[in-house]
Amino acid sequence: MALPPAARGAGFVSPFDQAAWFDLLTAHGYAPGGRLNAWGSAGETRAWLPLRLEKAGALAGLGNWYSFSVRPLYTGGDKRADALRNLFARLRKRAGRLALYPVPDAEKNGIAAAMRDAGWWVRSVPKGDRHWLDLGGLDHDGWWESRPGALRSTVKRKAKKNVVDIEIFTAFDGAAWAAYEEIYAASWKPEEGDPALLRAFAEAESARGTFRMGLARIAGAPVAAQFWTVEDGTAFIHKLAHVEDSLKASPGTLLSAALFRHVIEVDCVVRIDFGTGNDGYKRDWMNRHEPLWHIEAFNPSRIAAWGPALKAFARSALGRA
Repeated sequence: MALPPAARGAGFVSPFDQAAWFDLLTAHGYAPGGRLNAWGSAGETRAWLPLRLEKAGALAGLGNWYSFSVRPLYTGGDKRADALRNLFARLRKRAGRLALYPVPDAEKNGIAAAMRDAGWWVRSVPKGDRHWLDLGGLDHDGWWESRPGALRSTVKRKAKKNVVDIEIFTAFDGAAWAAYEEIYAASWKPEEGDPALLRAFAEAESARGTFRMGLARIAGAPVAAQFWTVEDGTAFIHKLAHVEDSLKASPGTLLSAALFRHVIEVDCVVRIDFGTGNDGYKRDWMNRHEPLWHIEAFNPSRIAAWGPALKAFARSALGRA
């Protein structure tokens, strides 16, 4: 059954809850064994969970390293917990094992409870981190004053030198994106990700009006770039890169400062989500941190799931992830 475009996750909207995102993942080969749009219902409420087939009898959340979360989506009504329980009950007829990651901290307990109520054995372990900013009514200047002195000093000193030129885009620009790819290729980051998928995602977000991108240049040469999106009062920071030998001018820091100002003052966001990962620099910009969760569920009616379940729960008993 097709995932309806109206399906949304709990709380604020995310680009990773969009039907188009899962279609993009599928088109780029992230469900090579097959895709299943699992669903359950209760009254007028329907719960949805896009999954991929990992191997016979084993399913996992449909996502990749760009995904900020893997979580249920919903349409209609107010019986979400009941619809989710029905979804997992229906899945017991399809699979012996199910794995979801990254599951947001706020939704972990509800998902695990629905699984258990549906008859699954469930193991939840923290795996990874999420940093985000809750402005809590602050304007840009109020937020900036709350940031570490070293960060504010760096931005002030480097901006005074007027070495770095910054441009912000609110629609996809082919030349700017080519500059981003050039910067990424010369950056400190190891080769990772899927450039073709990321570009397709950026183009799709531009068509939706959510695209934001910052590009920093020194003497005309691109040295730092960041790709963000903005919707439902939230800015999402997807990818950033800078050229290593440009660090003395701090172009990445200046670019971040400019984008934070733009999304707070122009887009009027109330949240900024730095996605997955526990990189130290994220703490300088954000004021909230929480774990992400890996949830494993095992179907006791499938004998083939007993061995993996015993191993998983033994790891928990020994304090291992």
